[in-house]
Amino acid sequence: MSNEQASIYLKEMGISQWSLRETGPSFTPQAPLDASESQVPDTQTPAQAKTNLAPKVYWLFYGKAPSGDTELLFQNIIRALGLVQGEWEWREPSNTKAPDTPLPCIAFAFGADAAQLLSGEREPLENLRDVVLELSGQDIPLVASFDLGHLLQKPSDKALAWQDLLLARSVLQSI
Repeated sequence: MSNEQASIYLKEMGISQWSLRETGPSFTPQAPLDASESQVPDTQTPAQAKTNLAPKVYWLFYGKAPSGDTELLFQNIIRALGLVQGEWEWREPSNTKAPDTPLPCIAFAFGADAAQLLSGEREPLENLRDVVLELSGQDIPLVASFDLGHLLQKPSDKALAWQDLLLARSVLQSI
């Protein structure tokens, strides 16, 4: 069976096929989380420039602004997802304006407060996880997960947060 056939079968079964993508130089821990300022710098070698792809998706991350160890955890999430400049943005939960992008978009809420505010739901986080919600007043899917601070205090929940990220990624792929 060829790789192309295998990919088709996996996609039909709803299984995401992952591949690594060069993300460029490392993040700096002190960088602010505004998407226009905090993502990978444009200084690239010719080899890196050839491997970088134009943004194809857009992630809106919501929650309490990370700092210190939570910012490092968030940066590692960005790396693990293989997101590059122009594919994500950090927002406060009160900022629900539509993103200025034609790309397929997913919203991801870190923490119960952010998920409840963004979705309009009043259920506890345990009931909001593993469900695709909708960003209030917009046609943007929303996935809820644990607060970054919680993940540092209870590392065993990182696996559950990764499942939430995979759910968001699969929803984004189906848009």
